[in-house]
Amino acid sequence: MKKILILTVLFLLVLGVSVAFAEIKNPDTYVYLSIGEADTLDPGYAYDSASGEVLTYVYENLIAYDGANMQKFVPVLATEVPSVENGLIQDNGTTYVFPIREGVKFHNGNDFTPEDVEYSFERNILFDPANGPQWMIIEALFNFQTLDDLVADKVGTPLTEMVDENGNLINPDDAAKLIEFYQQVIDPAIEVQDGSVVFHLVRPFAPFLYILPKNAYWSSILDKETCVEWGCWDGNADGWWKYYNVKKETSPLYDKANGTGPFILKDWDRTQQKTIMDRFDGYWGEKAKIAQFIDWGIDEWSTRRAMLEAGDADQIYCPVQYLDQVKDMKDVKIEEGERISIIAFHFNWTVDKTSDFLGSGVLDGNGIPPDFFSDIHCRKAFSYAFDYDTMIQEVLLGYGKRLPSVVPSGMLGYNPDLPMYEFDLAKAEEEFKKAWDGKVWENGFKLTLLYNTGNDARQTACEIFKENIESINPKFKIEVQGVQWPTYLDAYKSGKLPAFVIGWIADYPDPHNFIFTYFHSNGVYGGPQGEAYIQFAQENLDKKIEEAIAETDADKRQQMYEEIQRIASENATGITLYQPREVYPMRTWVKGWEFNPIQSGEVNNDGVYKAE
Repeated sequence: MKKILILTVLFLLVLGVSVAFAEIKNPDTYVYLSIGEADTLDPGYAYDSASGEVLTYVYENLIAYDGANMQKFVPVLATEVPSVENGLIQDNGTTYVFPIREGVKFHNGNDFTPEDVEYSFERNILFDPANGPQWMIIEALFNFQTLDDLVADKVGTPLTEMVDENGNLINPDDAAKLIEFYQQVIDPAIEVQDGSVVFHLVRPFAPFLYILPKNAYWSSILDKETCVEWGCWDGNADGWWKYYNVKKETSPLYDKANGTGPFILKDWDRTQQKTIMDRFDGYWGEKAKIAQFIDWGIDEWSTRRAMLEAGDADQIYCPVQYLDQVKDMKDVKIEEGERISIIAFHFNWTVDKTSDFLGSGVLDGNGIPPDFFSDIHCRKAFSYAFDYDTMIQEVLLGYGKRLPSVVPSGMLGYNPDLPMYEFDLAKAEEEFKKAWDGKVWENGFKLTLLYNTGNDARQTACEIFKENIESINPKFKIEVQGVQWPTYLDAYKSGKLPAFVIGWIADYPDPHNFIFTYFHSNGVYGGPQGEAYIQFAQENLDKKIEEAIAETDADKRQQMYEEIQRIASENATGITLYQPREVYPMRTWVKGWEFNPIQSGEVNNDGVYKAE
């Protein structure tokens, strides 16, 4: 009888456990519902968090941050992190040596070699897409921000004046010059030596390691053999210019990937905005705990919420204004975090004349001229017309903070006492009356503000501008329009948006990454602010920004960055709306989730799993 009782108890325990685990839907698959989708799968082109969510786990880097510690690194595809102490940082900080790991396989079975590392960096430097991420690598190695400027300095003519938009030489005689440029400038900067890859910098650059780790997907390591087979640069000096700044969709890596990471790209369904990644069982390191990861862009909040509640999603993107709808949901927990990021609104001083968002294109009440925001009074009027406190307290429910400029709080260069524009419709009216010698007030205007569909906070920010500005003068009209994320990126990068709401997650934790990005003429957001802004930055900001990153004294850098931010504020170059604090709703069965303040996306794919 005792034996039967014990067996019965054991049976019930097993049954109970089975029932508990049966409640977890698809225990080997993690479903994350985001908004939008990747812009591209080419690590040399991608410069957005949606693309980074995929690339970070399909490809790998030489090193990684040690968890959430932004000051410590661990080796990945390298076997050691270079330091002065271990002798791998040499020549007063101008030489970095990375011993390369052996026994690593790409997803297609190809061996990973040091030559793949050299190829990856050289290919991306020579690619250097407009408004892309390669400025960081080019700046670190050569003290320039674009390949175009580097060629101009070394050859005497900008690359854009030597090749057409299809990569063909305008003058065939320039081939010899560009071959020599590669041989004497690019190739010697990154070399393979005895199983190591050596980077040679033209001068010490303190943040160099910070532009290389995991999450820095622009530094992902490619498989040279596969890239060449697919149609990327062939690795030769002759003809490299054919691969410069190729259009996004024409890149062979646009929708294909072959990395060494813990996940293999299985499918990218652009119709559904869904990316599926399967665990790579041939991974050299600790294998992912889940067999499949689905990153699914569902722009409608109600659908994301319903799928989380039903257990059909494990984690969802949640604008904080909807927090009350999920915080008490059964079997759901809420994680929080503050990434090193800001949300800002910037003006295009010279909009591309082919833009669809200018209305009539003239100041007649039905549009704006392309140079509408080149008038400082228009920029100041918009700056006074935004209700910052309402945005933070009522829309974000307090999950955000005001900043005077683009440097996040707590970072070198931040000073809460720097000047800020306050919400003041009377001052906004004064500025509008001064704009364009009174013609703006007399004739009125009409323009379109875009936001990426599903980003309700950015939509609300645009609507705040619309409501407040239209209340000042009935002749003022603002249309708010939502578009898909890749469409939004293409529109702002091509200079077609009159103004744009855009976020920035730190590429690395240094103020230069924010100051350069927003204010320098070669910054990612410099070009999209138009030719008039580029000229202004070249005359007023560029030199100061370059001097600040070269300065090694922290106190002096602080003063320099404060001066740069004051100049930007005085000229109303843009508005920092807030620094966000984010919420991450997920099922209680999610385990192993970790927050990272610099990560693209909201899930550490390689560490999460599901269990009761």
